Amino acid sequence: MKTFVLFLTVFFSLSGFAQVKVGLVNIQKIILTIKEGQSVNKTLEKSYKSKQDLLKKEENEIRKLQEKFRKQDAVLSDAAKAKKGAEIQRKVEAVRAKMRKFQTEIQKQEAELKKPILEKLKPIIDSVSAKEKVALTFEISQSPVVYAANRVDLTDKVIKAYDKKYSK
Repeated sequence: MKTFVLFLTVFFSLSGFAQVKVGLVNIQKIILTIKEGQSVNKTLEKSYKSKQDLLKKEENEIRKLQEKFRKQDAVLSDAAKAKKGAEIQRKVEAVRAKMRKFQTEIQKQEAELKKPILEKLKPIIDSVSAKEKVALTFEISQSPVVYAANRVDLTDKVIKAYDKKYSK
């Protein structure tokens, strides 16, 4: 990373700074816009919704148990209250653990589904950058360029090039 920063410092301090063209791309926008990315997002949404529906069902069961517990609170012994309270707490913890597991699964699925897109996207970004004659291309969210006198947003051109090459 230090070498990269040093390279950028030297690169931009050269006398030809005004002629350096910096390219910017928004990978997230590209993935959300291209046809293949939209398909990935639909798959992820379906997966998320099915997991969310399961969690909501379990949360409703816990709410019913809590309501029943509140109604019986006055007639239960301390031992019975402690037992019911512990049972409800175990169920709450189980739902939380399941939620964390589902989040991990969704993140893993997202990475797996987006990996082929990202692999195909790299050469297209290289090609568009070369056509536009930019010296460097940055992904906006990863390496935000706060200021560049001569910058070009390549996102829309990359989207068009990707869809042209990989449309089905």
